[in-house]
Amino acid sequence: MSPLTEILRDEIRRAGPISFHRFMEAALYDPAHGYYRRARDPFGRRGDFYTAEQIQPVFGILMAARIRALYREMESPSDFTVVELGAGRGEMADAFAEWRFVPVELEHDGTTSTMPERFRGVVFANEFFDALPVEAVNFCDGVFREVRVAWDERFVWVAGAPAREEVADYVRRYFPPPTEGALYEVNLDALAWLGRIARALEAGFIVTIDYGYTRAETVRFPRGTLMSYRRHHADEDVLADPGAKDITAHVPFTALEEHGARLGLEKVRFETLAQTLLAAGEPDQFAAALAASTQEEELRRRLQLKSLLFGMGETFRTLLQRAGGAHAGK
Repeated sequence: MSPLTEILRDEIRRAGPISFHRFMEAALYDPAHGYYRRARDPFGRRGDFYTAEQIQPVFGILMAARIRALYREMESPSDFTVVELGAGRGEMADAFAEWRFVPVELEHDGTTSTMPERFRGVVFANEFFDALPVEAVNFCDGVFREVRVAWDERFVWVAGAPAREEVADYVRRYFPPPTEGALYEVNLDALAWLGRIARALEAGFIVTIDYGYTRAETVRFPRGTLMSYRRHHADEDVLADPGAKDITAHVPFTALEEHGARLGLEKVRFETLAQTLLAAGEPDQFAAALAASTQEEELRRRLQLKSLLFGMGETFRTLLQRAGGAHAGK
């Protein structure tokens, strides 16, 4: 039995079933035993999954080109800053080196000490929102009820009390009318992060890249979208082995868009990642992304571009939101 399993088991024995938010937060971000706090690198071939940021240098070159266009749209302000949420191994640092670059990591309590208080530029969030802890909710007999985590020789799901009003309101706002037995993930942390961004970003853009759904698309997921990953294998049993594998929930793009609008963040574009990358690479016909000193390197880059456009490019989406108007000036 892992140390984190023991910690959560003992917590349940003392105080009863815990929220899934608490379980997921501990599984991913516990300072000593959380998945993202372990010494083992979770990314790449020897890890548990790939993100687009591992497909370098092509992804970095194309995203830098896209952000360069936003920089020019803002009239190239001298204090332009790129803040990356969930920067991980810092793989985008070189690509964004022409601007002030601030990597931000999520702390155990959901806060961060490195987010600038005020800045102009771009917030870049690549596979950040899908790793935020969520609440689990079930609709049963006309009532939204929390689904909690109990211990019975292993971690198991149990029905909880009626959901808090803010949780039930989230489901009513961002999902179609509920159906009996449906399961939902409620990502209040994502809305809180949008609030932090809106307060800090005086002028500029938010670039969110992730897998997720719109309100209309949620009907494809009547049992929710929670999933865990270990050594490149997906597993629906997200309660087993906390801390040993990644846990994700699809990103609610409708919630990001509509809550963002209430905070003054204007939706500019919502598109596939492939469309974003095509727009970034077409001005030079992908010359910068494919430039290489050897044929072997050119082939490697072409394969990277193919993976981005025809693999992740169709699965992942890009949401571009604007804060403080289009122009920042000098």
